[in-house]
Amino acid sequence: MIPRIVIALLLLSCFTISAQDYYFPERNADWEQKDPENFKVNGKKLDEAVDFAMNNEYSGSRDLRIAILKGFEKEPYHKILGPTKKRGGPAGMILKNGYVVASWGDTKRVDMTFSVTKSFLSTTAGLAFDKELIASTADKVADYVWDGTFEGTHNSEITWKHLLQQNSAWSGELWGGKDWADRPPSTGTIDDWKFATPNKPGSVMEYNDVRVNVLAYALTHVWRKPLPQVLKENLMDKIGASTTWRWYGYDHAWTVIDGIKMKSVTGGGHSGAGMFINTEDMARFGLLFLNNGKWKGQRLLSDKWIQMAIEPSEPNVNYGYMWWLNKKGDRHWEGISEDVYYAAGFGGNFIVIDRKNDLVVVTRWLEPNKIGEFMGKVTAALP
Repeated sequence: MIPRIVIALLLLSCFTISAQDYYFPERNADWEQKDPENFKVNGKKLDEAVDFAMNNEYSGSRDLRIAILKGFEKEPYHKILGPTKKRGGPAGMILKNGYVVASWGDTKRVDMTFSVTKSFLSTTAGLAFDKELIASTADKVADYVWDGTFEGTHNSEITWKHLLQQNSAWSGELWGGKDWADRPPSTGTIDDWKFATPNKPGSVMEYNDVRVNVLAYALTHVWRKPLPQVLKENLMDKIGASTTWRWYGYDHAWTVIDGIKMKSVTGGGHSGAGMFINTEDMARFGLLFLNNGKWKGQRLLSDKWIQMAIEPSEPNVNYGYMWWLNKKGDRHWEGISEDVYYAAGFGGNFIVIDRKNDLVVVTRWLEPNKIGEFMGKVTAALP
């Protein structure tokens, strides 16, 4: 018979192993740092990765109004419709098991984050799903939003899943933005784009901010409150985010729900607006996803939703519910785990989740085509 003390020690050992949770920083506290060597991470190689990020700053203007107008000059009728902000220099953080093992730049500076906003937007859909405000992402959006936004033979077939995977092919105009004028094909003329037959919903992934903003509009009507308020109350306050982040919509993007006038936000910033946030709050958001939706043991987002969000879409194996996936495809980073997924925005803004290595990597204003090489250098530092 095994002595009781041995059984107790075995149970304690199992509990200790299973209880090795990540570190979660308190609100407004200095984020705890650890020497990389504590995790058998090569500090010298990690420094090389940081130097690489610092030395490969996004080449566009730090005046983001200029960078936006230059970056999207080929779009018909493109103009700034919402707030912009001059940006800072390169910044970032690398978390291992929640601890900071590397950081650079001003991590408390609030900057635009462009399409990283889409991953926050997707998360407000996840919160609605968890609260059963949306029964299934396979549901047609017209069954929830019946004001004409999804009327017609084509638009009435669009589901929440189509909008979240950016393959809805929604056809129309919202806040002055025309679906066909947003990131049009590299060939053809305005007439070709304007009168083209829309793709069947779910068949082709098309990166399109007008359609993303349609999702934000639809979710605002489902929640019956502004999405920044939804995100703040249900998630950002609970992960100890600062009070400095802001989520903007276009200047004229107002809707009335239950007699209350409220702003419908954007899912990106290529006409201005979107999420303005600091590096540390981005890292908190990433850490929540690394820990599968739990913060200090409290479930904030269901693991079911996260698994749905990072499931490859049929039209694009590298895209889920507004998260990029490092699967074998056009966006694959060679030498990096296929389990990695990430948020990405104009100008080189990234939140990378590496579950295999218990890493969150946030990097800002990195030349976008250098992200794969940068992540390769980070990975080379790991044991």
